[in-house]
Amino acid sequence: MKRKNAAALSGVAFALASVPAVSQAQSSVTLYGILDAGITYVSNTGGSHVVKFDDGIAYGNRIGFKGNEDLGGGLSAVFVLESGFHLGTGKLAFDGAEFGRQAYVGLKNQWGTLSFGNQLDLTNEMVSIYNISAWGSGYAIHQGDFDRFNGDRLPNSVKFLSNDIAGFTFGGLYSFGGVAGDFHQDSAYSLGAHYANGPFTLGAAYTQLNNPFGIYAFDPYAMIGTSTFLGRPTISVNPTTGAITDLYSSTSFAVDKQGTFGVGTSYAIGNVTLNANYTYTTIKAYGESAHMQVGEGGANWQITPAFSAVGGYQYTSFEGHHWNQGTLGLHYLLSKRTDVYISGDYLKASSGVDAVIGYSFTPSTTSTQSDVRIGMRHSF
Repeated sequence: MKRKNAAALSGVAFALASVPAVSQAQSSVTLYGILDAGITYVSNTGGSHVVKFDDGIAYGNRIGFKGNEDLGGGLSAVFVLESGFHLGTGKLAFDGAEFGRQAYVGLKNQWGTLSFGNQLDLTNEMVSIYNISAWGSGYAIHQGDFDRFNGDRLPNSVKFLSNDIAGFTFGGLYSFGGVAGDFHQDSAYSLGAHYANGPFTLGAAYTQLNNPFGIYAFDPYAMIGTSTFLGRPTISVNPTTGAITDLYSSTSFAVDKQGTFGVGTSYAIGNVTLNANYTYTTIKAYGESAHMQVGEGGANWQITPAFSAVGGYQYTSFEGHHWNQGTLGLHYLLSKRTDVYISGDYLKASSGVDAVIGYSFTPSTTSTQSDVRIGMRHSF
């Protein structure tokens, strides 16, 4: 049996070696990465201020490999393996997944790319770039990341992303839940499009998760600081000490559906680029539903080729609560691959809501929270 297998393999090897298109195929592999680290001050986390080392904030830390092989006739094989990690500890991010940022393989031709794996959704591809506040401060994502503007992924997915056609791109993705007997459970899909013409750009996308799980499961108090969520309590309070216990910190709040639509636009006027976006997110669970709306505007001012200022304002509403947040960041390029920055955020929430900026810190014990950060970034 072993001799038979060896003969078969030898035959395949001979056949492949005799095909000129295969033997002459061109391929390339690129190693790349980003390192971001700094010191952050937060005004109130659980009742006290904190000064801490933090990393992967303005830019997510990553190391990756991407490759391309020319298959002939305008067809190429492509792949990406990208790992996220914490610079301060060296530990993997994304719940310890080795290639949690991206991992896919696919085929590309003159129309676009068809790929399979753990991949960015279309909200990320088409509209999250308009989250202008997050360009100023990496903490300034939209409240709780309910609208997936934080650059999120979907596992076990099939995705098509078109090439640029006269400034227009579009795509779609389906994520398989893989639950026996239930095609809907744990599945997701995402659709989006983008248009660019001179100084003007516009993008839109819709992404829906059915029964979000893993790193996208819901812990409402940690995410947005509210004491109730879809009519259910999210915390318990010790009547003697006032200590707060998060009821969903270890077992997530079971959400049936998270559907989010987002649209964003930008317009460049000289060295100033104006940005705006709007998102509408529906959360359904336990027979109830609620809607979060976020409106954001801001600008990136390229003061000199090396120095830029980025500012943004967000207004959020959800279940009768309101959040107002302002952000400012100053970035200075020491070289094309290295920059230093200082950023700050201020969040004011409705009375009774414990403010938490970007799902990044322990919620404040008041309706306000602020942060200041000094950091640096290097890419390779």
